[in-house]
Amino acid sequence: MTTTGRQLISTLSADGTMVLELEEKTFPQPTGNQVLVKMEAAPINPSDLFLITAGADLENATYEAGKVTMQIMPQLAAGQSGRHGKPQTVGNEGAGEVIAAGEGEQAQALLGQRVSCVPGNAFSEYAIADAMMCLPLGDHSAEEGASSFVNPMTALGFVETAKREGQDAIVHAAAASNLGQMLNRICQEDGMSLVNIVRKEAQVELLKDQGAAHVVNSSDDDYMKQLTAAIDATGAYLGFDPIGGGKTSDTVLRAMEQVAAAKMTEFSRYGSNQQKKMYIYGRLEMGPTILTPSYGFGWTVSGWLLMPFLASCDMQTMIALRQRVQDGLKTTFASSYKTRVSLDEMLTKDAMMDYAQMSTGEKYLVTPHG
Repeated sequence: MTTTGRQLISTLSADGTMVLELEEKTFPQPTGNQVLVKMEAAPINPSDLFLITAGADLENATYEAGKVTMQIMPQLAAGQSGRHGKPQTVGNEGAGEVIAAGEGEQAQALLGQRVSCVPGNAFSEYAIADAMMCLPLGDHSAEEGASSFVNPMTALGFVETAKREGQDAIVHAAAASNLGQMLNRICQEDGMSLVNIVRKEAQVELLKDQGAAHVVNSSDDDYMKQLTAAIDATGAYLGFDPIGGGKTSDTVLRAMEQVAAAKMTEFSRYGSNQQKKMYIYGRLEMGPTILTPSYGFGWTVSGWLLMPFLASCDMQTMIALRQRVQDGLKTTFASSYKTRVSLDEMLTKDAMMDYAQMSTGEKYLVTPHG
């Protein structure tokens, strides 16, 4: 038995032309521990936008029913030579009903259930997913479960990474996002101190209303003073930066060094030997990462990605993380959405110009059968 349905495909040509198109696809009968999911809801995450809008001239793109043709920046096109002419499916995660299952025991156990999943082609009417990467939602709706993987597992991963590295405090940039709000709740539950960096006063109030103890506004004239005071109060020498480009990580590292240097009993021309680390886990800003090393002689800037982190977890840890997400879908790991769009609506100019901005707290939810 096969099933047909529409699926979003992103194709980039060597000349920088990128085409997003809804194509009719045939989905085979799942085998082994595969399941076939009728997709009901899928969030547009920043990680999805790399294949949809990154570097694209959306203002001058050609918009047709179910199809968008645009040009992306030459340097970005050249850096993606591995995908030139190779159609890519889009949509990391989502939720829906399992309508067919392979013969594997795990797959059969999910038949007829609503699950969240990570198929890599969630912007589709149907998707084949691995049963091991599915989370049964029970009485939860597809909307409640649509964002139950990327953001929850990432936020939990930050806390787990900090604990592994012997840290009990974290600095997080762009902290008013759905992910940032989850991290704030997790840190309160786990007794992990958190320094939240936001850019608007309304976001300061939002997080403080949710119990955040340390929220600093990067738009304030005394931002550096606020940041160093929060780091001094928490002892946070580990940070996570989703912005990537510009000076976000640089500023945090300089603040960490100011705090560490003030605690030195003897002056050193080299600065402190306090270990300081920033993990960059996103590229909300596509420009270069600017570093002005004045951080003493104990600092690191590294990358952090969810899948390598999960690969480092043993089965017991994975089960515990998944159970925690399932238990907290309506509380700790709840997500909110600005609006809901169908597959056709997500390819309209107004929608693309809006969600491409990746504005904090304004996530879109795609309803493939809507």
